[in-house]
Amino acid sequence: MWVKIVRVGIDVYRFMAKNDYGQIQIYTGGGKGKTTAALGLAIRAVGGGKRVAIIYFDKGGSFYGERKILRQILRGKIDYFVTGKVRFNRTTRKFRFGVEKGDIKEAKRGLVLAKKLIESGAYQLLILDEVNSTVSLGMLDVAEVLEFMKSKPPKVELVMTGRNCPSEFIEQADLVTEMNLVKHYFYKGVPARRGIEY
Repeated sequence: MWVKIVRVGIDVYRFMAKNDYGQIQIYTGGGKGKTTAALGLAIRAVGGGKRVAIIYFDKGGSFYGERKILRQILRGKIDYFVTGKVRFNRTTRKFRFGVEKGDIKEAKRGLVLAKKLIESGAYQLLILDEVNSTVSLGMLDVAEVLEFMKSKPPKVELVMTGRNCPSEFIEQADLVTEMNLVKHYFYKGVPARRGIEY
């Protein structure tokens, strides 16, 4: 059965020719699941024959559970780079809030690294994990990250995660998903758990 395509404000053929190009995706909002969604997309991209790089902004330390699997199973298919000082205390299972000079230095290092990875041409998917919140906390300037977004090569898919995403990023993005907090066990006193939160 043939279906007639009706033009509804877009040039269908132009869109179909362009659909292999990389888009900009943003996962934001106060709910849980932004990094998890990005990791799911990373695995799907590898299954589709793509090479992936992840830069962890503001997530220093070696205790995040997914990094072990990325090292052991997906090395060479998903490369990851850690920037940021350690904010999580594994003994108390609490996070350090506030911004220190070292946090700002690490954030800037992460953005320089992102530029190098893009310029290398080695990756088809680049994930900047927690870059939105890094900007909202003042560790990076909105304008410099926006410039990076605009200079992205057309064949690279860019994913940016983190709460409090600046409106300028949302306007530039092609897809924006907001994770809304409806209910969270944190407010019942359940601490961060290994394998679930980190």
